[in-house]
Amino acid sequence: MSRYARQMILPEIGAEGQSRLARARVLVVGAGGLAAPALPLLAGAGVGHLTIVDPDTVDLSNLHRQTLFAESDCGRPKAQAAADHCRALNSEITVEARKQTLTPANAADLVAEADLVLDCADSYAASYTLSDTCLAQGTPLISASVLGLSGYVGGFCGGAPSLRAVFPDAPDSGASCATAGVLGPVVAMIGAMQAQMALGAILGLDPSPLGQMVQVDGRSCISGGFRFDAAPEPDSHFPFVALSQLTQNDLIVDLRSVDEAPVPIHPNAHRLTVEALNTDPNMGKTLALCCATGLRAWRAAEELHPHWPGRIVLVAAATS
Repeated sequence: MSRYARQMILPEIGAEGQSRLARARVLVVGAGGLAAPALPLLAGAGVGHLTIVDPDTVDLSNLHRQTLFAESDCGRPKAQAAADHCRALNSEITVEARKQTLTPANAADLVAEADLVLDCADSYAASYTLSDTCLAQGTPLISASVLGLSGYVGGFCGGAPSLRAVFPDAPDSGASCATAGVLGPVVAMIGAMQAQMALGAILGLDPSPLGQMVQVDGRSCISGGFRFDAAPEPDSHFPFVALSQLTQNDLIVDLRSVDEAPVPIHPNAHRLTVEALNTDPNMGKTLALCCATGLRAWRAAEELHPHWPGRIVLVAAATS
């Protein structure tokens, strides 16, 4: 009996749908908690080509939510360990591991190789970089975020509005799983939903998962959602860029203190406050605001935007 027999019975799949899955190329950015359920579900379903991008290694503190890994994987590159587990589950598919960070400099090339992208990165900079890139290339993006006991997953781009259309402003909180904590089952539920939405997009299910937002509250075990098919794209935004994309004519400002970052992010970077920038003589230049995650830079850009006549871009040190 075919390994796919149980899903091919479904009228939504059949032989044609299974062939679509076999031809699909999916880029998965981040091999952590969200990818832990998503990757084996995609591999098991027969998605033909998976590319896994992650710069980190498996750590013991990951295992409560990154259940794709075992204690014996600790110290191994996450991308490689995840790829090995997917190959062990399904030897009929191709799984490619890339131990690297997604950046605004390499995002376009990575997305260009894929039919669909899963954002499992747990990074503001990565999520918005992927959204901008997928919107430009017309590639569907299934993006998710989890913190504490709640999270969301949505289908963006590929003909649907982008992440910026739904979340145009800087996030209220800069907390992360490392600082605020997270419970494994909540991550697993949302990661599994990412896989379901990805399969739905590949199979062309109706209604489309693109343009759909699903929210999960693990405390109350209640989920909800809404469609955002008509959400307008923002008139302007502050794109994330890589340091390699800056020029000598740009005004580069490292918003981090000397105590936080003794070495500036770039040799030409200045240590300036937002207040000082309001009267800076270089106001016609492209302003590159830099911080650790990009969130502080984004908030500073929102404050400066009404007065700064030039372009404003953001740099996240963690992804540059």
